[in-house]
Amino acid sequence: MAHDELHLQTRNLELRDYPQLRELMDRVYDDIGGAWPRDTIKHMIEKFPDGQICIEDNGKLVAVALTARVDYQRFSNPHTYDDLVMKNDRILYNPEGDTLYGLDVFIHPDYRGYRLGRRLYDARKELCRSLNMRAILAGGRIPGYRQYADEMNPAEYIKQVHRKEIYDPILSFQLSNDFQVKRLLHKYIPEDEKSKGYATLLEWNNIMFEPPSSVLESRKSQVRLGAVQWQMREFNSVDEVLRQVEYFVDALSDYKSDFAVFPEFFNASLMGLTDQTDQTKAIRFLAAFTEKFRDEMSQMAVSYNINIVAGSMPLFEDDRIYNVSYLCHRDGRIDEQRKIHITPHERRDWVIEGGNELGVFDTDAGRVMIQICYDVEFPELSRIAATQEGGVDIIFVPFWTDTKNSYLRVRNCAQARAVENECYVVITGSVGNLPRVESLDVQYAQSSVFSPSDFAFPHDAVMSESTPNTEMIMFSDLDLDKLKVIRAEGSVTNLKDRRPDLYELKWRG
Repeated sequence: MAHDELHLQTRNLELRDYPQLRELMDRVYDDIGGAWPRDTIKHMIEKFPDGQICIEDNGKLVAVALTARVDYQRFSNPHTYDDLVMKNDRILYNPEGDTLYGLDVFIHPDYRGYRLGRRLYDARKELCRSLNMRAILAGGRIPGYRQYADEMNPAEYIKQVHRKEIYDPILSFQLSNDFQVKRLLHKYIPEDEKSKGYATLLEWNNIMFEPPSSVLESRKSQVRLGAVQWQMREFNSVDEVLRQVEYFVDALSDYKSDFAVFPEFFNASLMGLTDQTDQTKAIRFLAAFTEKFRDEMSQMAVSYNINIVAGSMPLFEDDRIYNVSYLCHRDGRIDEQRKIHITPHERRDWVIEGGNELGVFDTDAGRVMIQICYDVEFPELSRIAATQEGGVDIIFVPFWTDTKNSYLRVRNCAQARAVENECYVVITGSVGNLPRVESLDVQYAQSSVFSPSDFAFPHDAVMSESTPNTEMIMFSDLDLDKLKVIRAEGSVTNLKDRRPDLYELKWRG
């Protein structure tokens, strides 16, 4: 058949198509009883018209997909084809069902090679997403098994088909369409001699599925974040710094941001109010204000209805100094992340010690973690978080760097973490000069938001970035649903394709 003679149209099946459908089913399923009665098809079209999909060529029916609506809990467990058939050959339809069940897909033999089956499967997947269904299930025949029944059991046959050592006309196709074998079904269609009565229970998960919940309980998928590229300046009091913080929080809140992100040690200029000759005393002087900053910024988070990543500050506890960041939720909760990897400067001049805990925090706008500056240069931390149940959507990196080369270490590592872990990474730092404050004489920063590198994201995987070395606020809108898609169906799937059979990563903290 010449390609220029084709005129393919995908549409929903109608009852007037039954004569052609019967002829096609009789031809394709001559070994297992042929076509369904007209009343069966009529019932399916009346009860679930969207689920009955066909392709016609110049008015001729050439491909059909028949679909039922079922309960996942019931049909994800062992069952037979007859469990889907009610009295008078009517197909089960559960109007409250949370799952699509693929009953049949059949293609006219003359049209095999045009990938019409893939079109029908794609249409089913789109229907599953649009109806917010949990999954697509299907009992898949294995007609090629008859040739190997004397050599191997069905489980071994399925394994070899999966490894592409054996080709099965149905199972090979379903595996190529992202279906996973959930279990082996016995006596699924007893009269199916080619499959010896066996079938595979296949499942395609809808990664976009959202369990029913009230609007107020649902987690946002469209997230706006605002980052503050902070100007280091001389301040005469804690209240003066807090007024500057509140100015930025107010501005970001006006633009409906879900997060306000501040840099590492953004309040460090307050060390200029004490003796600079002893840096250990100076950092402890600064730590005396940390509780006030934490409480005041938590109050701002509630008052301005915005989650605040409170940069980082020194924390004095049990005669030790830690570098700590607070996540101030807009519902009043406060989470804490201590910097785990301490730079030589912090250890030498300020005697800062590393924390021992790694947190992934649930917010009303995604699952997030905080890696303070140097921490993002250690890929193990973000990988541990990404491989937890639920993963991580956004990694916040408050940083403080003095030169461009030190900034580029943070930037390049942060961008790698976004690619490796299929998440967003936000970095924000400080700018400006403070020659009269030890260790704050120069700063270099260009705050940025990085994404995974795939078609759904910017070509350079940079969502947004600020002007270098200029105080400003930066916004970026993030789509968390895109992360779900790339993790399941991306051009590459870094998290799925790890080799735990060869290596593993353990947290011992």
